[in-house]
Amino acid sequence: MDLAEALPQTIDTPSGPETGGTLTIDLAAIEANWRVLCREIRTAECAAVVKANGYGLGLEAVVGKLDAAGCKTFFVADLVEARRLRAVARDAVIYVLSGFLPECGAAFIDIAARPVINSMTELAEWDAFVAQRNWRGGAALHVDTGMNRLGIPPEEAAALAPRAQTENHGITLLMSHLACAETPAHPLNAVQIHAFTEMRGLFRGIPASLANSSGIFLGDSAHCDLARPGAALYGINPTPGRPNPMQAVVQLTGRILQIRNVEKGATVGYGATWTAKHAARIAVAALGYADGVPRAASGADCGQLGVAHVAGKSCPIVGRISMDLICLDISDLPDGVLHRGDAATFIGDGISIDDVAAAAGTIGYEVLTHVGPRCHRIYRGA
Repeated sequence: MDLAEALPQTIDTPSGPETGGTLTIDLAAIEANWRVLCREIRTAECAAVVKANGYGLGLEAVVGKLDAAGCKTFFVADLVEARRLRAVARDAVIYVLSGFLPECGAAFIDIAARPVINSMTELAEWDAFVAQRNWRGGAALHVDTGMNRLGIPPEEAAALAPRAQTENHGITLLMSHLACAETPAHPLNAVQIHAFTEMRGLFRGIPASLANSSGIFLGDSAHCDLARPGAALYGINPTPGRPNPMQAVVQLTGRILQIRNVEKGATVGYGATWTAKHAARIAVAALGYADGVPRAASGADCGQLGVAHVAGKSCPIVGRISMDLICLDISDLPDGVLHRGDAATFIGDGISIDDVAAAAGTIGYEVLTHVGPRCHRIYRGA
């Protein structure tokens, strides 16, 4: 399906004047980030993780752009997302990370999706299903090398390996998941890479995948045959502590509803957590934690956390961020430069998703997947 055809049919977004916030998504930047990662891994294939509705940015729009750019393999969380993906990318390889349930087997056939097998129980159920239905659609085998979340223990996978060469389990990909890739010096990285290298030797001839976004920057030993970046595609820094090699993808702005004067000693917002130390001018923006701006980034007397850019200047968030409103101290702005109806920028204009996450004591993944659900959405670079 052509992306221009997909967008109107699959994205329901309120009009600009009807909302307080606007989320702008640069699809060209997502493609550019994918190409940067392709160059980083050189000879391996670069897939794309588009779970959680394309990390909150719209699965159909993201997949349409990457499919047109040449991405051939996608990873989603569940069959609902797989079905949506198939409607946009007819020829893509789709892996479903949540695994296999026998009662959902027909759906895998209907949309030609591949489950990620996360246990020996699932593998037995998968074997029975493919034997009954004579299905050759393929599946990934997930081996746990140290995450201790999902995945088959290494000793069980090693025992399976000889039979995998002689019995048809339909395994088209061997995969594992790095736990600490964003910290290159963490010793678990070397442990997991070594364990997975040994596992690849037992499953010769089957393509392998280990590297996530940050794992791509750990070097060739983590690249294997297929890398599967997620967050980096959407502008989150995969190399914390170093300059971000990815382009920014999103901008989040909120409309200014009111500008008001606050006397010295007056408080702002729920709980009276911020007190004006001098006569101040406060701008109230129509955005809040319901739009994905973390409440933990609120400003209080004990310290200023989050900021927004207003009229070219950084202005602190003051008082608690509420569901629909955020207050900003604009006292340092010249009189008359800001008016009702103007926009304040909470992500973008030099404020990264990682900056917002740091102010809130969380990670960019959480911020990104919650941003702008009720905002007017603008897609650029389609």
